Order: sequence, then structure tokens, then C-alpha cells
Amino acid sequence: MEFLTGHRISEPVCRSETRPAMPATKEYLDTVRALSDRIVEAQKPIRILDAIKWNPRIKDAFFESGCKALPRIDSDYYRDECQLGFDAQVKRREFHEIERDINRQLGQLSPVTGMMRRVCREYQMVVRLLEARGCHEFGDLSQELYGSASDVFHAGDPTVAELGTSMEETLINLLRHRDMQEEPKTIDAEAAVEELNGRMKRVFPNDGIRVMISDGITADAAAGTDYIKIRRGAMLNSEDLDVLEAHEGWIHLGTTLNGISQPYCTFLGKGQPSTTVTQEGLAVLTEIITLRSTPTRLYRLINRVRAVTLAEEGANFIEVYNYLRNRELCEEESYTIASRVFRGSTPEGRPFTKDISYMRGFVQTYNFMRLAVAQGKLEKLPLLFVGKIQLEDIRIIDQLMTEGIIVPPRFVPPHFADIRGLASWFSFSRFIATLNFQQLESDYAALLS
Repeated sequence: MEFLTGHRISEPVCRSETRPAMPATKEYLDTVRALSDRIVEAQKPIRILDAIKWNPRIKDAFFESGCKALPRIDSDYYRDECQLGFDAQVKRREFHEIERDINRQLGQLSPVTGMMRRVCREYQMVVRLLEARGCHEFGDLSQELYGSASDVFHAGDPTVAELGTSMEETLINLLRHRDMQEEPKTIDAEAAVEELNGRMKRVFPNDGIRVMISDGITADAAAGTDYIKIRRGAMLNSEDLDVLEAHEGWIHLGTTLNGISQPYCTFLGKGQPSTTVTQEGLAVLTEIITLRSTPTRLYRLINRVRAVTLAEEGANFIEVYNYLRNRELCEEESYTIASRVFRGSTPEGRPFTKDISYMRGFVQTYNFMRLAVAQGKLEKLPLLFVGKIQLEDIRIIDQLMTEGIIVPPRFVPPHFADIRGLASWFSFSRFIATLNFQQLESDYAALLS
């Protein structure tokens, strides 16, 4: 099978080994496509991040107060400054009707029915989340959609917050070393756009991917359906460009293009909150295994988890901001992380918990890949790229691919195109993980003193 990277994956990677294929009828496939397209159309006006963002005036006022006054954000602010652009009640009803028709036309026992019904219900909850902006319920719905820093992976395991804390100590030790410091940010937004446009054209030569300057984003960069936006005025370095290529380009744009290219399940081109965990985890893992991430980058992600944790424990915006400043983050970055956590809420309210997705998703995706390699099931790995999915859907996606309802991804990142190196890496990582780290510390203490 040929992929956009120009590499070829051996046939067993994309072939299910569970049972002989049972092709669906044309009528059934046409029905799946029609219902899927209705989901895609219905979700178009829903823009979560646009609906909860804080405008630049909020930032200016905070710094003018000497970082002493809480931002003036409440439900009236969101209603007036971040209008939804759709009638929430009508939109929830629309998804309810699509879900009803999925049951009637595809049957409740069909595997694709379960996926599509979940998507419809999740979008209904997203609409409820946006209706609750500036209210206490916003934080509760955010935890339902994205999870909480106090979640565990298994009973008795550390929480997401505790995993972040354990990683933080290592990163702090690394960042004390002068060789770990980031290179100066000397690349302006215009130069970054030119460089990334060249890279995207090489990776996606015929897909019309664009990199452009934007005034409407708070982060340095963000990916859309067929574009990457760079914030006007942003300054980056070569490490940032490498991360953006892998994270926003290979993963976020790549899976979007693969989902849009699905002949029937076109809804896989659109991500819901439940897919964010797998998306961000896959993106961070890609940064790490391609040696594009840095301790500074990982420390930033850990601080986002810590900020969510503090907000869940009752800290307000100023307390989270001051915590970050005390961790030697600059004023700009401390404000950016704190505002990410409280956007959609109020400066004293429950947090928007999306930022735990990076750590939670990394752990889940890493463990899935490690076990797939250990069990010799390499054919499962490309399933991660068929579109915007959540990890729990892998078994169903494998079945639907066997039936021809979902097709293999047309693009996989370069490090997945030749699976041999990746398999070796994960094989050794599993072996190393079995060693007693405390004993290793004792054995090697004299060498590192």
C-alpha cells in the first residue's frame, strides 16, 4: 500500500487477521456516508476554543493592575464577546435527530452505529459545555469531556497529576544544565510561515496545506482542517519549527486529511474532545521518539497539568499565575498557561481541563504501542492514523476496516512508514522498563558522583 510519505508498508500492517472480510452492501455504505456527512455538517459552527477565548484586552488589564486584579470574566463576557453563532437548543436537537436516524437506518447492533451515536452524544455535551460558559457547570462538563488531573489509569496507579509531578523533578534537574537551555528565538512569524510552507509541501505535496499568519489565536501556532496558523508577532527557533512540523503537521493535519479521505466514515475527519487525548498523546509521543522535543517543551506541558491540578483544588487565576512565576516561567508564558486553564470558566471557577490530554494521552498511546510491538501486532499501529479517533475504538476500527467501511490511512508520519526502527525502539523500551530503577541508582551512584 502506497502512502504520501513515499514509503511502503508491508501488506500485513494494513490487513486485519481477525476473520475473513465481509463486505458491506452498497446501500449500507451509502447510508453510512449520508449519516456521517450529516454529522460533519452539523458540527461546522461549533468552535470550542473560539467560544471560550479571552481577548487581548483582558491580558492588558491584568498586567496594568500589576498582576493583582482578577480578570473580569463572567457569563456575560462570553455571551457578549464570544457569541456561538448557532442556537444551542436547535443544535442539540439536530444531533439528537441524527442519532435517532442512525439507530433507525443502521440498526443498534452495528459497530459503526456505536461510534456514530457516541459522536452525536458527545457533540450534544459540547453544546451544553458552551452554554455553561462562566458557570460552575462548565468545569463539571469539562471533566466529563476531557478528564481530570485526579484521574488514574488503573486502580492503585498514580493520578495524572502525580505522574506529572514525578516527571517534573527530572526535568528541573535537566534544565539546570546549560546544554539544556533553548536556543534563542530569532525566527519571526513571517520567516516561520515560509519555512513551514516548504516543509508541508514536501510532506503533503497535493493536499493544498497552507501555513499562514493569524491575529486570532493566543498560542504561537494552531492547526485547522488544511492549514497551520502562526500568531502574528510570535518569535520561534528551529526547535519550535521541528515540533510544529511533527505535532501540528504530521499528526493533527495528517489525521485530519486521512479522516476526510474516508469514503464513508467522513466524521473521522473531525475531532471531538474524546479524540483529543489520543491526538495530543500521539503528537507528543511523535515529538519524543523523533528527538524533536526538548526538556523545556516537556516542562511546559507538565506545568499545564500542574496548573489544571491547582485550579481543580480551588486555586484562582492569580494563585495559578503566581505559582508559574515562582517556577521561573516568564510573565508572558505564566499568563498564557493560566488563561488556558481558566478559559470558558471564571478566574475563580472550575478549570477547562483540556491540557491534561497531553500527559494522559502520551501514557495511553505509548503503552498501546509498546504492547502492540511486544505481542507482534504491528498491523494495529497504522489504525491510529485513519482519522480522529479515541484509543478505545481500535478494535471496532479494525473490524470496520475488514468490512471495507473504513480504509487504511493514506498518510502516515515518516517514522511509521518503516516500522522496523520503531519496533526495535519499543522492544528495548519494554525491556528497560522491567529493570529496578532504584537498584540502578545505587549501582551507578559512584559513576555519577
